Amino acid sequence: MRVPAMRHAPPQWFIADWQGEALQRGRPAALLSVSTPTKARIWHLLIVDDDPSIRDMIAEYLVAQDVRVSTAANSQRMMEALTATTIDLAVLDLKLGDESGLEILRSVRAVSDLPIIVLTGQHRDEVDRVVGLELGADDYLTKPFSPRELLARIRAVLRRSQRQRQRSQQEGPENRRVRYRFAGWELSLRSRRLTSSSGENVLLTKGEFSLLVAFVQAPQRVLSREHLLRACRVHDTEVFDRSIDVQVLRLRRKIEADAVAPELIRTERGLGYVFTAAVEVA
Repeated sequence: MRVPAMRHAPPQWFIADWQGEALQRGRPAALLSVSTPTKARIWHLLIVDDDPSIRDMIAEYLVAQDVRVSTAANSQRMMEALTATTIDLAVLDLKLGDESGLEILRSVRAVSDLPIIVLTGQHRDEVDRVVGLELGADDYLTKPFSPRELLARIRAVLRRSQRQRQRSQQEGPENRRVRYRFAGWELSLRSRRLTSSSGENVLLTKGEFSLLVAFVQAPQRVLSREHLLRACRVHDTEVFDRSIDVQVLRLRRKIEADAVAPELIRTERGLGYVFTAAVEVA
């Protein structure tokens, strides 16, 4: 699936359905297209769900909270929305009729750091949620859920995303150009790309990238789980030590010759982890 580049559009307060028309949603028509008078940043969210009642429920609640909302029922409409305007965060149902939300997530994440919260059904296998997080979802919510909880998670994800952008902007040009080389691998901070000795590019989620950066910036030193949690910003509202263990396991699967007997990332029982490789900064 080809994911188009996002375009910029002036912030407006309305609900748009990506068949091209603004939807009334029981609100005065004037509110659907006028710019908000406040100087505060208006977030623009995209709700992707094939159930119109779910889309309407989420959209109406978020608009009442002064959030700009667009909706889409399938991947085609989703891509049209991403092409037509700037989206700050997407809420993506993992089951879109005959389409796989996981495949859509994989395609978007391969080319974009767009924050994404995935929705799963109450009776769906836990594997879907785990795979969604492994593919780079920023959070998940199980149906049925309250719009209030969804809004709280949206705000938490957007805060993390904003902090990450600010840190990136504060970095000097010399830091953004840095490349780290270790055990035949090369990690570029500028392109956020990990390349193997054979020239193969390995996709990293945001959490995996942040974790690897923390390791290569402090090689051959014991790093505590608390230190790594701060570096990765893993789920601010649900932080616990084992989340880092899961991130380390995922990273080992991508860079270790044998993830069961790791040589690059060694566990120091009761202390944390050590990145054993020698690291060259280029």
